[in-house]
Amino acid sequence: MEKLIFIGVLVLMGFLTSELRVTSADWQRAHATSYDGPKGGACGYGDQLIDDYGNNTAALSMALFNDGKSCGGCYQIVCDATQVPQWCHKRTSVTITVTNFCPPEPSKPNDNGGWCNPPRPHFDLSRPAFESIAIYRAGIVPILYRKVGCQRNGGIKFTMNGNDYFELVVISNVGGAGDISNVWIKGSKMENWESMSKNWGANWQSSRYLNGQSLSFRIQLSDGKSVTAKDAVPSNWRFGQTFSSNVQF
Repeated sequence: MEKLIFIGVLVLMGFLTSELRVTSADWQRAHATSYDGPKGGACGYGDQLIDDYGNNTAALSMALFNDGKSCGGCYQIVCDATQVPQWCHKRTSVTITVTNFCPPEPSKPNDNGGWCNPPRPHFDLSRPAFESIAIYRAGIVPILYRKVGCQRNGGIKFTMNGNDYFELVVISNVGGAGDISNVWIKGSKMENWESMSKNWGANWQSSRYLNGQSLSFRIQLSDGKSVTAKDAVPSNWRFGQTFSSNVQF
């Protein structure tokens, strides 16, 4: 009997140790729901680019979306089985990419339908992402989340939109931290790099006339790391085209 009790204590200690690793300082608490709608949206990736991010995507509440600064970033998420063990897939996690915004609903209480109201941190996950950590009919579950690096296939992509003297460039498929803090552009006829400004989501703008020039970009992520995509866009580019660079974080 004493031997059985001893083994039981060891098993319990192992379980608690596992839980403590999950709830360490770099993990934070939130809730998650799911949606079946489009994966793109408020970040501006659209149908053409969204496939780069696969099925595991999410719309973030205002508290996390940060006016689009979180676009392209990645989070690891686990269902908090210490609170709702009947709904969670235990010891499983999912890594999602931020592709959309979950708008607040001020007419609904924060704890009853207004899940994305400030100041709540909330993840509205794609259905595949939600079902990988929890049972779908749960509807909403408590989660633990942390920011992680993004793993991407291929180089960083640049989609040229806008018009003359207003280049609106969607920057996507970014690895590393994933979320961009600063962008600089340099045309082949320019002497110096010029800073681009964020327009919305993952769209960065320049007011230069850049037609007929090959374009290079310098990208800095939220963690301070930067990379230069030299001549990522050829001189014969046209609005609406997407170009893949040969660099990645």
